[in-house]
Amino acid sequence: MCLKPSPTHTSRSGGCTLTGALSVTTHIRNAASVIHGPRGCAHHNFSLLHATQLDNEKVSVPDIVSSALGEGDIVFGGEEALARTLEVVCDRDVAAVFVLSTCVVATIGDDIAEVCSRDWGVQVIPVPTAGFLGGTFQDGVNNALLSLADSAEPCEKTMSVNIIGEKNLEYEVGENYAEVARLLSLLGLPVGIRFVHDLSSDKIRLLGAARLNILRDPALVPVGNHLLQRFGTPYIESFPAGFSDTLAFISAVAASCGRNPERALEIEQSLQAEILSDFADIHDAKGVFTSPVMDSGSVRAAQEAADALNIRVGPDEQARPLPVQPVVGTSGIRRMLHRWRRAIHA
Repeated sequence: MCLKPSPTHTSRSGGCTLTGALSVTTHIRNAASVIHGPRGCAHHNFSLLHATQLDNEKVSVPDIVSSALGEGDIVFGGEEALARTLEVVCDRDVAAVFVLSTCVVATIGDDIAEVCSRDWGVQVIPVPTAGFLGGTFQDGVNNALLSLADSAEPCEKTMSVNIIGEKNLEYEVGENYAEVARLLSLLGLPVGIRFVHDLSSDKIRLLGAARLNILRDPALVPVGNHLLQRFGTPYIESFPAGFSDTLAFISAVAASCGRNPERALEIEQSLQAEILSDFADIHDAKGVFTSPVMDSGSVRAAQEAADALNIRVGPDEQARPLPVQPVVGTSGIRRMLHRWRRAIHA
């Protein structure tokens, strides 16, 4: 279990559009991501993604290839450089290739979609990721998910739930997924696909089979709306944060999937009561919330936990620093309370 909180809420989700898209496409197994641009764009992102995977105890090398544009390509156009790169990459044992644009090629006006539309023998999908006109990391994530979604066709519905847009660069991505899967299991609902986290390219075709999509956070609402329009799949716009939000999440999923939530709510409420009992030793403590960046959802969940334990939060010479970070579900609160215990008893 990873107990390392992210240094800031945005430390791994801020940055360029290209990086956001790569955090998605590099999680497609048996596929390659071609960065159409100078070598530096590929080098920077390869280093970042590889280091992040190692930090999350995943020993793998992201399959990133650069079209390696030089000065001549930038002056006279880089489409042929992209075509030469695709000839090499598509000749490998890959099921799909994603072509991601950079600020340079958007500036010189390369027609990436036309090059990708040629007969390469494998599926080649362009992903617009040039962010020089104000694109963000999240724009890159959304653009990649939208491009991948358009490669899937409607299919027969099953009683499953898709997880959409996990933050692959956050420290607790595995723990957060496990928590959502646990909550779904209380309602007898299996996870369909994780779109996109460590996903085989052939599974993308099952994207439209789910009864419900669960988005990682509200920034993915444009993706949720696109999937609703394309496949008719409703969505819940965020993972749950905190005790009461988790209970509301269970009720919302149950309502969408036609399940009775009563037993699941009883089990979850019992677990929450057990957790509060386990942390009785920090009852009545004094603390002050600390974090470089605190979003409203995290603060709300932390305050709810503090109130349940009668922890007085506010400036006080005896107050201990209580670290606050984004949490998911009941288990996320339990991990945060472990950190509070260490801080209070330090």
